[in-house]
Amino acid sequence: MVKLLGILLLSFGATLAVAIPFIDLLYRLKFQRQREAQKDIFGYFTSIVNRLHGWKVGTPNAGGILIIIVTIIFSAVFYKTTLFSLNWTALILYITLIGFGILGLYDDIRKFYGFKQSGAWGLRIRYKILLQLLLSFAVGYLLYTKMNLSSVHVPLLDLEIELGTWYIAWAAIVIFATTNAVNITDGLDGLVTGLSLFALAAFWFLASQTGLGDVILFIAVIIGSLLAFLYFNIYPARVWLGDTGALSIGAMLAVIALMINGSLVLPLVGLVFVLEAASSLLQMFSKGVFGRRIFIAAPLHHHFEAKGWDETKVTMRFWLAGAVSVFIGLFVALA
Repeated sequence: MVKLLGILLLSFGATLAVAIPFIDLLYRLKFQRQREAQKDIFGYFTSIVNRLHGWKVGTPNAGGILIIIVTIIFSAVFYKTTLFSLNWTALILYITLIGFGILGLYDDIRKFYGFKQSGAWGLRIRYKILLQLLLSFAVGYLLYTKMNLSSVHVPLLDLEIELGTWYIAWAAIVIFATTNAVNITDGLDGLVTGLSLFALAAFWFLASQTGLGDVILFIAVIIGSLLAFLYFNIYPARVWLGDTGALSIGAMLAVIALMINGSLVLPLVGLVFVLEAASSLLQMFSKGVFGRRIFIAAPLHHHFEAKGWDETKVTMRFWLAGAVSVFIGLFVALA
């Protein structure tokens, strides 16, 4: 444990040291937030969000690039210098971070430079979903074939459900859903970074109970990097995760949960992510079927902002809810 804490602190220090030059680089590349389009990809007006966050135009985005790079480099170094090696567990985690990071980076770049949703530089939502599903199935296939994962543990009942090849589909669903839930939640300064740290801390503890040392080491590295990133990401943020960070972190959380056989604990540990995604889906359903909103704005964090809550109050209370949900998840996992 002492070595793992040392690894975490080294990752923290490295990220902290390069963060300011990295943010300056994002400015030079013009990787900065632009004003949201008048309508989002589902055709609903985003004027409320523009009113609440329009002043943030120009903030550097795609900060997830830094987390991905630091996590891969440092974990690879520590894999080589400890008892572990670059096995399929590490490679699957790398494929997840890089694959979903690239998908998010493409979307970020499209927003930075104002490319249209369709056309030569655009990518329609249906194709984005298809690419996410293909990558999710690919990672699920690797989990099944390379790590021999094929069952789902049911907490409280202490049951093990053998899925066989259907495990690939199950893993893909978990990865796809978690990825998008985290991405939907990424709307306030520091919100997703803080919630992800809570979830990772829970999985760090659960992974230690399974003896998966390579997963424990990986989590230590990414926690250290996220802690340093959070310093620059809290309100008023100097840099954001962007889709690059939100998609890759969401997918990584799902894959870690699958690796430690905690996929059914994941919705409890990440309960705020679930509620945020559910609020957006309910809003779309209500608008599409009944022609009216359930919430003033969706996802849920924007609803509370629109009601008059300060952004920092929303973030802190969602963090509190995230911390409580982590304890609930741990209780269920260990009961």
